[in-house]
Parts: sequence; structure tokens; C-alpha cells
Amino acid sequence: MPADNLPSFPYGAVYFRKSNPPPEDWARDYQTASEDGMNVFRHWFLWSAIEVAPGEFDWADYDAQLEMAAKNGMKTIVAEFITAAPEWGFTEYRHARFQDEHGNPRHSHMSGSSVTGGFPGLCLDNGDWRACAENFLRVLARRYKGHAALAGYDVWNESNANPNFCYCPASISTFRAWLQTKYGDLKALGRAWGRHSFGTWDNVTPPHTHGPYADSLDWLEFRADRAHELMRWRVNTIRSMDPDCVITAHGLATTLSSMPANSADDWRAAAEVESYGVTWGSSRHGDEPWKQMQAFDLIRAASRGKPFWHAEAYGGPLWLAPQVTGKPRDEGRIASPEDIRYWSLVSFMGGASGMLYLRWRPLLNGSLFGAFGPYALDGSRTPRSEIVSKIGKWATAPEQARLWSSRPVQGDIGIVYVPEAERLTFLQQPAPSGVWTSPTAYTNSMQGAYRAFWANNIQADWVHIDDIDRYKLLYLAMPIMLTSRSVEKLRNWVTAGGTLISEGCPAYFGDLGRVGVRQPANGLDELFGAAEEYVEFTPDLLSDLRFTVNQQTVSGGVFLQAYTPTTGTAVGTYQDGRIAAVAHQAGQGRTLLIGTMPGAGYAAHADNETASFFASLLDGKPAVSSNDARIKARLHSGAGGLYLWVANPTRQPVPVRLEVRECVGEFTSARTLWGAEAECVDRSVTLTAPARDVTVLELVK
Repeated sequence: MPADNLPSFPYGAVYFRKSNPPPEDWARDYQTASEDGMNVFRHWFLWSAIEVAPGEFDWADYDAQLEMAAKNGMKTIVAEFITAAPEWGFTEYRHARFQDEHGNPRHSHMSGSSVTGGFPGLCLDNGDWRACAENFLRVLARRYKGHAALAGYDVWNESNANPNFCYCPASISTFRAWLQTKYGDLKALGRAWGRHSFGTWDNVTPPHTHGPYADSLDWLEFRADRAHELMRWRVNTIRSMDPDCVITAHGLATTLSSMPANSADDWRAAAEVESYGVTWGSSRHGDEPWKQMQAFDLIRAASRGKPFWHAEAYGGPLWLAPQVTGKPRDEGRIASPEDIRYWSLVSFMGGASGMLYLRWRPLLNGSLFGAFGPYALDGSRTPRSEIVSKIGKWATAPEQARLWSSRPVQGDIGIVYVPEAERLTFLQQPAPSGVWTSPTAYTNSMQGAYRAFWANNIQADWVHIDDIDRYKLLYLAMPIMLTSRSVEKLRNWVTAGGTLISEGCPAYFGDLGRVGVRQPANGLDELFGAAEEYVEFTPDLLSDLRFTVNQQTVSGGVFLQAYTPTTGTAVGTYQDGRIAAVAHQAGQGRTLLIGTMPGAGYAAHADNETASFFASLLDGKPAVSSNDARIKARLHSGAGGLYLWVANPTRQPVPVRLEVRECVGEFTSARTLWGAEAECVDRSVTLTAPARDVTVLELVK
């Protein structure tokens, strides 16, 4: 199907997850959705509900969805679900069941999101079972190729491996092959792992207990490589039947918290498809305003210029999920129309150019009954669906085409994401119970830095270590492990003219998770102009750590590293007088090394002094300044012009004045596309930001 079969602004919902909604309502629901401005439905094409016996397929319910879409002028996104394996597979391919580290097999269970069996599927490392799955995908793509209602395919739902393990013989064999490619021979592997008595490759097994060792680091890296290799296999299998179709995917924006545990790497997943997206709901994650924006900044960064959607947005309540228990009603637990309006527009403010609600109408059974849908249990309209319709008709109107052709501007600073640092932190500080949970100290340091910049209305972009060349100013959070490759990239970037602010213990652990005997290691002592004088790994004792940098008091935490300047200059001290920060000129660039983790410090305390320190790291003013910290603004620029988005998360109107820097373009007036009217004087924009809303202004000459 040609790419232009996809609506220019996809807007709709996830609709059919067998067996909801009931068939007698389908025709009416499609008509209602079309009348209310929706142009796309996504359906779960559950393998376990379609291939009812080997080679016997029941397509009736799914054929009906595409036919009704065509009748109502809507498009269909086919979500492949080979993670819902047919029940016959669990018995006829018993060897392919997922096995945990204790050898316990996973059995078929129900999905709370569809009330359908067959989850979590079977292990695709088994070639015979993968051939069954490949056949299903081929039959699926062949059946709907060229259908007038087909918009494209969504692969690997939420792009995370759950479970992210398998210790079945096929997975162990696949791991051995991966190790052979990486290390070449058995003795090299033995030296790297500290296991010197491997006689044959058959002696090599994955680690069954995990720690900050080379074998566990390799296991996590392999699981991530394999997960995304299988994602690519899904894409290629569908393309073999339909080479022109659009293929999309969506994650959970949890790269910073669950990448090691679930292989949830938004950068890697987005690289495999034409467009990407995210499942996000404030009722589940928390309604603090920074959280949604950092999620969309993450997806925008991971998409690397590709279009991305809010692929699953919340449009209704979430009743009994453990994430909401104990939360008050007004934190998104019972979504109001005003909440839905704010959340939807913030997604667009973050760069989303499409939106699908997580449900059109709620499920009628299972643990997620009544959840998420903007329409009522019977499919009738509600006040929530009315705001959904209003937003959709606005977003998809032809006159908004110029708005969507402009994109969020590059941030004032980038926060560097380093996968190996997250993996090491994950393995080094496991949960007391031994369960792989999140967030880790890495999560807190990264998100704490983001929050501190956010408090100052500074747009901080997430920047993968491979993408740093686009930026001149970077913040390196929790860089506890850096491979020699990452160190070389950072060194070259700084000496070519970049400014790097680094938290403490950079590259303390290097390749294979080994500590460097000279710190900072791997030549970073020369880059930072400092040598370690003292170090302390006592996160339980450092929760209230305070230090000064350039006469500013700052909160730190997690670890403490003190320095002796070599070619650098001391610019900060701990309370005991030890040197906490060193500034240095390195080639054409500059560095500031801080001996602890201010990001984690701000995450723990959110104090004004630490926020002021983060603001001082910027060379000049941010792209947009706000005179009221509650009101956040973002700029979009591009072929469609210059736009200012102004978000008010509070429940009362707030007068605000915004200052726009000269570097973003010239304007003399503001035209309101959504929200409040505004006045422009010089480079100031003044308005009263409406409660729980986002104002969209076109800045014109």
C-alpha cells in the first residue's frame, strides 16, 4: 500500500481486540467515529484468535473491520500480534515455551488488554516455531495487501520484550553464536568473562544470576540485539508480501528506566520503521507536568527526524491498576475532558503528528474493564468524547497542514544517553528482593537533570551518544560506565569545540565492566584536567550531599568523587573542603567535571538552589523564557512557519509574559490557532494562559 494511503494527520483509536467491542455495535461505532473526526482505527490481529488450528484461519471479524473502515472513509492499521500464540502451539511446540533462569516454562495466559489467551507467546529463537509465525505474517500481509482501507502495519506492540529472557536450548544456542561473533574464539571469551575452563562452546551458558560482570553485560546486550533483530524480521517478513506498505511501531518511553530489564530501547526500535510512537498516560505514570513532556522528548529524539505519534493515549479512567491505587482523583485517575484536552495538546507540543486513543470504548471484561475509552461502555458519546472530537476535527482540518509541517526546534542543551552506563547501574544496584525493577540511580540522574532544566523552562533534549555531533552543549548524567568507543566519541566532540558538563565517576568502569586503575579512566583525566583524589560509593549515606560550584550551593547524591586539578581549575568544593568540580579547556572545547550526581540530587530534593545551578549551565538565555515557572513554552519551526506553544497545567488561568530569543526568527504579531489571544511587543508575547489547556500561536511578521 503506498505511503500516501496514510492520513496526513492520523487521528483515531485502538478499536477491536477480540472479543470487544461486541459485533452488533460495530457499524454504529464506525459511523460515530467518522462523524467525530476520526480517520484511523488500529486493531489487534491476534494470532491466537485467527489461526484456530494449524493452517486453519478465521478472518471473519477482521475482514469486517476493514470493510466497515472502507465504507466510512477510515483507514486501518493492522497490529500484528504473534506474541499471542495459538493454544495448539503451546502443546505441539512445547520445546519453544519461554523458560526462566530456573528452567520453569511459561504457560499460555490471558491478556488483560484483550481478554484473549496465548500470551506471552512462544520463543522465536526456535526455528520451527519462528517458521510458523513467519507463515502467519505472510498470510496476514498477503490477505490485506492492496485493500482500500489498509493504512499500514504496527509491529512488536510497545516494543519491549516481556519476558526479556529465555533459557531454552534454542536461545542458549543463539547466544553462543552471538558470543562467537563478538569474541571470535573460546579462549578470548573465557578471558573476558573470567571463566578460563571452557572446553567447548557447549560449556558456555547464559548467566543465571546477575551482577556487574562481563557475562551479565553480554547477556543484556545480546537480549537487546536479539529483540531488535526479531523486530527487523517482522518488518522484512511483512515487506516480502507487501513491499510498499507503511510500517510503524510504538514503545513506552521507558528507555531510561527499563532498557536493561525489557530491551526497551526507543532509538533502536524507531530505526526499524517509517514512523514511531508511544503509549503514554498520565494516570499510570503520574501527572506531574514534566513527565509527559520528557516522554515525548524521548520519542522525538529516538525518531531522529521521522514522524511520530501518540500511538496510545488515555481518554478515560483507569480503575484498579496498581499504578493508580492511592492516587487522588484529580491526578488523572478519573480523566476529565479538561485533562484529555491538556494531555492531547501537550503531545502535539512535544512534536506528535498523529494520535490514537488507547481504547475507542472500554473493554467489557477482564482486569482493565471500563478503562481508557473516551466513549461510554455502550459506545455512546460522553463529555470526554466531545473534547476528543473537537481536538480531532481541529488537528485534521486542512488549514492546520502548515502547523504540522513545522517541528520542535532543537533544545538549548542535550542530555546524553549512554546505554552501557544504564546497564552497569542496573546490574550494580539490584533491588533488595532480587527482582529486576526500575527506576535505577541512572534513571533518577537522567530525569532529575531534565526536571531541573524544565524548572527553568530550558528545553533539554535527550541525545543518544551516537548523535552528539548535532549539539554544542551537553550534560552527561551518571556516566559510571563508558566503553572506549564512547570515550573516544566524547573526547573528539569536546576537542572539536563542544562544551561538556559531566557528573562524577566518568568511565569509572570501562570495557567489560572493569574499573580503571587511574581515574578518571581511559584518558578522561587529561580531557577534564583532573585526577581522582578520593572516591566514595555510599549512596545510602549521600542522600543529603551538598556542595558548591562557582559559589552556588547544589544537591548531589549516589556517589562522591573528589579531585586534584592537573591542568584544570578547581571551581567547586564539598563541605569538608575537598574539590568537587573542575573546569578545563580541552582543544577547542571546554569541560566541567562535577564529582557527584546533581541530577539525582534534584530528583530527590527539587530545591531552588540546584535548579538555579542547572540554569547557570546555559550560555545565555533559553529559546523561550517564562516569567511564571508554572507556564511552559516550546517553539516549532520549519516550512510551515514559526509557532509558539504555551502550556498551563494548572486549574486556573495564569497571566504570563514570554520572551523569545532573536535566534529563532522574526515576528511582529501572534495569530491564535487554539486557546487564548496574545499581544506582541518587541520579542515579548503576553497572554492569559487558559486553565488546563495549551495555547497555540503562529508568530508572524
